[in-house]
Amino acid sequence: MNEQLFCVNGIEYAAESFGDPKHSALLLIMGAQASMVWWDVDFCQRLAAKGYFVIRYDNRDVGRSTHYEPGHPAYTFEDMADDAIRILDQFGIAQAHVVGVSMGGLLTQILALRHPERVLTITLLATSNFAPDLPPMEEKVIQFFTQAAEIDWTKEEAVIAFTVGKWKILAGSKHPFEEKRINDLAVEEVKRSRNLASMNNHGLVTGGESYLVRTGEIDVPTLVIHGTEDPIIPYAHGVALAQAIGKAELLTLEGTGHELHQKDWDGIIEAISKHSIKRKSTQ
Repeated sequence: MNEQLFCVNGIEYAAESFGDPKHSALLLIMGAQASMVWWDVDFCQRLAAKGYFVIRYDNRDVGRSTHYEPGHPAYTFEDMADDAIRILDQFGIAQAHVVGVSMGGLLTQILALRHPERVLTITLLATSNFAPDLPPMEEKVIQFFTQAAEIDWTKEEAVIAFTVGKWKILAGSKHPFEEKRINDLAVEEVKRSRNLASMNNHGLVTGGESYLVRTGEIDVPTLVIHGTEDPIIPYAHGVALAQAIGKAELLTLEGTGHELHQKDWDGIIEAISKHSIKRKSTQ
């Protein structure tokens, strides 16, 4: 793996790559309030072993990428989708397979509509186009995040405890909660962050509406992966998204929540690998 920092138009980005640059590129886009460490190194290496040049990166306001004053994100979802293009440009990649989870899946949808010439296939994990008739998040999630206002974001131990608690509330019942792995990743995230409180800016980002109402126009091979026990973006969102996008495939993860549980990795990686064969890179 190879992490690098670079700056484009005054915006700093941190990205890391795995595998052979000569292989087809696969870009991973993480969800809200989460840096690239939540794409586990082992997960990325397993994807690379399937014959991909895998790239993960920090979105704005998490990890080592540019941070903004808490409460004042000076960017939109469209800007974040364009950030993904800047990452590809930095690596000299013309086209990539794109995998996005949660907010990263929202950005992937925007990317497929805004820059279709750069996208080979997309995989949408635990995400939605947030159509108005879809069910809301569960009350337990609302209650948990309401308590976040009371956290002292200058205290690393408090942030680690909050992060572990967040992933626990979002987990499904099929697999035991991976407390040690989650805690280790939370510690890594805290140590890498330039400003922990800024991660909350993701909840204030606006934009994207003009693209999310056009998901039916997405014209690249699409794989939707969703857990049946997702409490923040209920399973019905994944079903509706797969139906909205022409010829999209749906992989249902029974008993899985809003998570990338290790015991689901093999199935997810195999599905992504089979799905991406539909289009090969021209780079």
